[in-house]
Amino acid sequence: MTTPPLARPRRLRPGDRVAVVAPAGPVPEEQLEAGLGILRDWGLDPVTPPHVRRRHPDLPYLADADAVRARELTEAWCEESVTAVLCARGGYGAARTAELIDWTAVRAAGPKVFVGYSDITTLHEAFAQRVGLATLHGPMVGSPGFVGDPPSREQLRAMLFEPESVRVLGLDTARTLVPGRAAGITFGGCLTLLAADVGTPHARRAAHGGLLLIEDVGEEDYRIDRALTQLLRAGTLDGVMGVALGSWAQCGPYDRVRAVLRDRLGGLGVPVVEELGFGHGSPALTVPLGVRAVLDADAGTLTLDEPALL
Repeated sequence: MTTPPLARPRRLRPGDRVAVVAPAGPVPEEQLEAGLGILRDWGLDPVTPPHVRRRHPDLPYLADADAVRARELTEAWCEESVTAVLCARGGYGAARTAELIDWTAVRAAGPKVFVGYSDITTLHEAFAQRVGLATLHGPMVGSPGFVGDPPSREQLRAMLFEPESVRVLGLDTARTLVPGRAAGITFGGCLTLLAADVGTPHARRAAHGGLLLIEDVGEEDYRIDRALTQLLRAGTLDGVMGVALGSWAQCGPYDRVRAVLRDRLGGLGVPVVEELGFGHGSPALTVPLGVRAVLDADAGTLTLDEPALL
């Protein structure tokens, strides 16, 4: 069965209250404050739950205990005055919260903007599969891609406030890996996180009618091969309509990465475009997940059928 487009939340407006949460790793205080200042400059009213400034006492790669992170994300989402939930950073830990978030309460609270990438891929998939909500794969408030990369930040701002102005996505770096044109519903994120989701209770079973968007950071060629092979063996990519590849920062010589991507994805018989410009690289485009789009591998573009936000 073909996947339908997901519910789109409304765009942001000056004066909106937004919650900044840390569902994974701890956030450097200086970068967090800089990011919050940028949100205020945009005319937003950012609020932060206590865990955003904490670190787990025994597992320092986590921003507080799993139950605390899950509860505070749930509470932020369910706060009536909050219009969007923005992640402060990735790192590791979102998967540990996935079964602890109150998804019933989240669904009842209705659509809101959700932004993050990297480890947050686990939550993008959870919002898609459990809530039926389209989300934004983009720079996080306490990350270098938000604080120190003005082009990436400005494109995210446009997507949030003026989504009709951001309909054609793709950088000049984009190149054809497998030619062709395809339409479908966008999904994806960080490759290794998608592979880690396989076999979990609410994981995506197949990609029927989907356009896969993937990227990663710091993975050697054989580990990229392993993650793609896991998705192929599990049937997760069955029915995929096309593939858009983002950045592969710190993943070794790109010619070796490209060889793996061509080998593992070329046999799908669908268009594949590389270096579209989203992910851990710079600049990093914000790309919506859960929306209908057209992938043109020859032109190197991903064109949204309608604005990502209402």
